[in-house]
Amino acid sequence: MAGEIFLFGVLASFQNCLCWALQGAGVETLTPVPSLAMTDGILGKAATMEIPIHGNGEAGQLPEDDGLEQDLQQVMVSGPNLNETSIVSGGYGGSGDGLIPTGSGRHPSHNTNSAGPGDEVARGIAGEKFDIVKKWGINTYKCTKQLLSERFGRGSRTVDLELELQIELLRETKRKYESVLQLGRALTAHLYSLLQTQHALGDAFADLSQKSPELQEEFGYNAETQKLLCKNGETLLGAVNFFVSSINTLVTKTMEDTLMTVKQYEAARLEYDAYRTDLEELSLGPRDAGMRGRLESAQATFQAHRDKYEKLRGDVAIKLKFLEENKIKVMHKQLLLFHNAVSAYFAGNQKQLEQTLQQFNIKLRPPGAEKPSWLEEQ
Repeated sequence: MAGEIFLFGVLASFQNCLCWALQGAGVETLTPVPSLAMTDGILGKAATMEIPIHGNGEAGQLPEDDGLEQDLQQVMVSGPNLNETSIVSGGYGGSGDGLIPTGSGRHPSHNTNSAGPGDEVARGIAGEKFDIVKKWGINTYKCTKQLLSERFGRGSRTVDLELELQIELLRETKRKYESVLQLGRALTAHLYSLLQTQHALGDAFADLSQKSPELQEEFGYNAETQKLLCKNGETLLGAVNFFVSSINTLVTKTMEDTLMTVKQYEAARLEYDAYRTDLEELSLGPRDAGMRGRLESAQATFQAHRDKYEKLRGDVAIKLKFLEENKIKVMHKQLLLFHNAVSAYFAGNQKQLEQTLQQFNIKLRPPGAEKPSWLEEQ
């Protein structure tokens, strides 16, 4: 029932938004929005929703779906902002096509005794806002209805099996790379702590070698060993930092950019299915003159959303292909760097460790050096 209660709140908020917009423009009457009249019907259907029966004959409860409320909230994110100087006429997940200027957001004062040009301007602005909010509300209602129908198993959805499999694989890969990134950062922190300990231990041995003549030789070569280990550790730390930085860029920039396109594709898919269902329902109705006009309008709207869906599906396929190629190229280099640096460090091969950093053009900053400015990095 959480989804139905949220849907009721969505429609109630939409009605309040309409009233605010028109009252702010000085319009006292309000034309009812068709989608609002269906609220009670939807809640009535949700109340009589089928309850699945388990094999033992007991009535089971519907599992709590945290993704349902998140998807419903995502439907509401794209609501129009009526205070801006221009309003986007797109719907749920829509693009920024078709900007409608609305002035500065402040409406001229009205004179109740005479109807001047200012009154007509205010009415025009109010009418534009009303049409935009009405279109957005109807679109939001259709998408929410389609989403609930899919989640409760009463509606059909368009599925591209190959693309859906690639998207799910990308999300799983991103989760695994995030785990590697977290472990890499932990390794960096531990290496830094080890270097600090080795540096302090080397200083202590060097100090004791000066104050203990009978153990000067033993303290001396232990101090030299700790200093050498510290130097090699700083080289390894630089290689690990470069590895972690590259993984972070791959996860938070490259993969995230592709997933943003995937979210736009999923929003377009939901709109496409919502208007497809609406067109199918109208096609089953009577074919009188009025219904014929509504059917033609629904067909045109459906075709527009279909074109948008097809375009975004192609964009997702292309980005997934480029992402896979880029991931292989980046990880091949980073895994080779990580292997060579760690192997050389634990083998005590200082020369090979330095050659590894030179091979991948990694420059170490001396201890205590400040970070270079952006001009020096150019």
